[in-house]
Amino acid sequence: MIIRLSLFALTLLTGAALAQIPASGAVVLIDRIVAVVNDEVITRNELEARKGLILGQLKRQGTPLPAPDVLEKQVLERLLTERAQLHFAKENGIRVDDAFVERTIARIAEDNKITLTQLREMLAKDGVTYAKYREDIRSEIILSRLREREVDSRIVVSDAEIDHYLATNEARAGKQDEYRLAHILVLVPEQASPEQIGAKQARAEEALRQIRAGADFAQVAAGYSDAGDALKGGELGWRPAGRIPNVFAETVTELKAGDTSKVLRSANGFHILKLLEKRGKDSQTFVDQTRVRHILLRVSETVSEAEAKTKLERLRGRVAAGEDFAELAKLNSEDPSSAKGGEVGWVSPGDTVPEFEKAMNGLKLNEVSEAVRTPFGWHLIQPLERRRQDVTETKSRELARQAVRARKIEEGYEDWLRQVRDRAFVEYRLDEK
Repeated sequence: MIIRLSLFALTLLTGAALAQIPASGAVVLIDRIVAVVNDEVITRNELEARKGLILGQLKRQGTPLPAPDVLEKQVLERLLTERAQLHFAKENGIRVDDAFVERTIARIAEDNKITLTQLREMLAKDGVTYAKYREDIRSEIILSRLREREVDSRIVVSDAEIDHYLATNEARAGKQDEYRLAHILVLVPEQASPEQIGAKQARAEEALRQIRAGADFAQVAAGYSDAGDALKGGELGWRPAGRIPNVFAETVTELKAGDTSKVLRSANGFHILKLLEKRGKDSQTFVDQTRVRHILLRVSETVSEAEAKTKLERLRGRVAAGEDFAELAKLNSEDPSSAKGGEVGWVSPGDTVPEFEKAMNGLKLNEVSEAVRTPFGWHLIQPLERRRQDVTETKSRELARQAVRARKIEEGYEDWLRQVRDRAFVEYRLDEK
């Protein structure tokens, strides 16, 4: 049950339980407010529902469960941060209409090879109403668009940064090494007082103490980390050395598999790193490449799946009748490649999304595909040439670009998220009875 009330209504309730008063005059507790963020509230029912989902996730992962009070506070913090972002999105005019949400849900069902009816049945079995699920999907889309606009789209990687990345990797003995890491992050607010910084450092030191006393790292991460991946045990996945922030790079290269670092300080807060695995990479790469062009039509709030697909099928018919693919791409494609007649250039395995790559690889040279659906929209695809190519240097620079960009996005997102959270009005009522 999600209840949103104005601040005026909150002053009347004074944080007490929302109640029904029967004829007898007895008060029956049905819900209460556990926190206020900006002009909305988070209720005990909402907190319990989210805790239930997270507990199920932790159990499926096999992660030992944190102490109930620790988990509760972690879940509440995540709800507060999520709500602060949604408030920011609302203030900045980011909206997602019902039609787009329904199309997204239909796409999710299709990707999982189930019908919408089966999806509703699965949700009901898990105790989730379709209306709640739909609003959760809407929130996810909004948060994704918000992050893209406020962080991802503003990240620029220069050739100088790529050169520095490659040079730094070569300077380290582990140029070809990759590391599978997990971490714990205890965020420190901007302009924090010495007392606040000390309290955050003590929290990080307590987490490290528990780990060194034998506690499971994933369990401690779920209970102590402020990072978005905390409930996944803090796992960051495989990373090349150059994608690890410089402030941690030397520490990581000195760790052995299974080792945990001391508490490390960065501009965002305090960190604990654990090295799960380490591996080397091959020094030379040969791949089969395809020179390809395409026409892309996007699905949006104003253009439905059926409309985009039908238009693309008409364009395919015009190509089959002899019209020039490149000219049609220039006039119709909604991809930056349209200026080049839809030509993407030479692509290697993994450069495009799986749906595009599978369709492209199944075509003969110069053959035009049927309409192909990817997360970006509907495509017509035409392969022009194929070759086997040594892409060691090119791939190294592209991997370097991706690594630098990913690192800058992560750092930028953490910093931006902290600013949004610090600007939000937050009042805790979790301990009120």
